[in-house]
Amino acid sequence: MAIQASSTEPLAEARIEVYAPERSLLVASLLSMSGGFLDAFTWLSLGVFASSQTGNVVFLGLYALSGEWQRALHHLLPLAAFVLGAAVAIRTRAALRCLVGEIVCLTAAMLLLHRVPDQIVILGISFGIALQSASFRQVGRWKYLSVTVTGNMLRAIDQFVATSDRDAACGAGAMLTLCLMFLLGAAAGGCVTRWLGTWSLALPIASSACVLWICRRRSHSH
Repeated sequence: MAIQASSTEPLAEARIEVYAPERSLLVASLLSMSGGFLDAFTWLSLGVFASSQTGNVVFLGLYALSGEWQRALHHLLPLAAFVLGAAVAIRTRAALRCLVGEIVCLTAAMLLLHRVPDQIVILGISFGIALQSASFRQVGRWKYLSVTVTGNMLRAIDQFVATSDRDAACGAGAMLTLCLMFLLGAAAGGCVTRWLGTWSLALPIASSACVLWICRRRSHSH
């Protein structure tokens, strides 16, 4: 019996991996596209990056060094909110609840933008994005980030250069796909924000809602 139980464990793990909807390339692509879209939207609308915090760190350093503390604080706010949101997501370990939290934050931001101080909207958007990005960090068996390109690009290069088997090629292809989806989201965000303004946030909200539906539907079906 012990031998039989141990022999079924790999099968169970494989089944979990196959049917885990939050690890699918479709889900990762939708979230990466949303990350690029939101960066373009917040840069054009609010002058900060909501998801890619590297840009905020650069501007924070530049403005702080030149003594422009008001501008420096403008870029410190999304950083602080992102750290807080990521900490909450890692602490709770409830991916779908965190995704709902992101949808709530983005919806509130869409309804309140230009009706309340921009700093409040920045905090809400960055906090919501952090909830999502810290909860969804794996596609298949590979780690990724839906809010940046650099890390995913390096992972793709590592897969191509370090190994040459079929599994590595699949991992590299997945990482490159996510980089392209982020680029597509940023391009779409730039265009749509100029057309629709505040209501552009309806698109990443719909994208997150679609991910939530996919995860819940597939989880219930299996």
